Amino acid sequence: MTACIVGWSHTAFGKHEGEDVESLIAKVATQAVADAGLEPEDIDEIVLGTYNEGFSPQGFPSSLVLQTSEAFRFKPATRVENACATGSAAIHQGLKTIGARKGRFVLVVGVEKMTALSGKLIGETLLKAAYLKEEGSIEGGFAGVFGHIANQYFQRHGDQSDALAAIAAKNHANGVANPYAQMRKDLGYDFCRMESEKNPYVAGPLKRTDCSLVSDGAAALVLTDVETALTMDKAVVFRAAVQVNDYLPLSRRDITLFEGCEVAWKKAHAEASTQLDDLSFVETHDCFTIAELLEYEAMGLTPRGQGATAALEGWTRKDGRLPVNPSGGLKSKGHPIGATGVSMHIMSSMQLMGEAGDMQLPAPKLAGIFNMGGAAVANYVSILEPLR
Repeated sequence: MTACIVGWSHTAFGKHEGEDVESLIAKVATQAVADAGLEPEDIDEIVLGTYNEGFSPQGFPSSLVLQTSEAFRFKPATRVENACATGSAAIHQGLKTIGARKGRFVLVVGVEKMTALSGKLIGETLLKAAYLKEEGSIEGGFAGVFGHIANQYFQRHGDQSDALAAIAAKNHANGVANPYAQMRKDLGYDFCRMESEKNPYVAGPLKRTDCSLVSDGAAALVLTDVETALTMDKAVVFRAAVQVNDYLPLSRRDITLFEGCEVAWKKAHAEASTQLDDLSFVETHDCFTIAELLEYEAMGLTPRGQGATAALEGWTRKDGRLPVNPSGGLKSKGHPIGATGVSMHIMSSMQLMGEAGDMQLPAPKLAGIFNMGGAAVANYVSILEPLR
């Protein structure tokens, strides 16, 4: 690819009382530009990623970024949405601008304010990312969708509750070291494995610890071309950036295979001239623990039906064969829909630049990122490396 990430900013994820989409944007937009060593007037285009669909009463949000600096006025600004992959979709829009040489610097902002709604309305809003004609009556919102997926997988491959608990415990342990994470608490395997008053079943075999958090937050990054990035203080280059979309209805797919994820990974490795063993770590979309388990198989870490091996044998821990979600993932870090994809790219860039603090892995060289919208409908894979 011909683009690099050269600056970023990130709020803590969690419940931000008194904040709205506009104020969350304000916390990251100019900070990301400054982190790149630039001024707002240097930005050629702004891309805002936000899912909304009722989370915020404010429609038409793209020009809210302009509120953060008068120098942004009259810059082109566009809102992008692709369900839970909205942040990556916004990044891809920026990559296209850089690749087409229509701009030198692009500011990408991802944001969501989710916690203002009641639990029932949050579930209904998230379920809009499913195929409502067939899946709109599923109880439990999107947790119900993934509970259905987990049931199908368990029927085919046996009860995998041990593996799901191991995934949850790993990600919560990793999140302790992430200053941006919503839940910085090591819950332990036993707590994640056992049903309790504090960890009840939510949908099918999924317990509360199997589900990502309802979050507010924002993240922003700056993109530029490789030639320009070579003159800047820090730069992370895209070796690959791939998008693959699959059918929306679950009925048209074998949902236990996550085939869109598999195809996206294969295309990304072909584009980057890499293979899975080349990666130092992966940030993957663990909206639910069953999703991370299926993603192990789709990325080729294990054969089909054997994802539990990676979880139970520690392959994906920070000291394992392929660390997965050293940031704590969506499970611990939180999942403000529009910000998630941008956050995943920032977390990976911090690792590659040696700026991850207590999260830091030893000398990572290549990062893989998988961000998805819906149940493996919109599938985005990036492969990143330090430019120098």
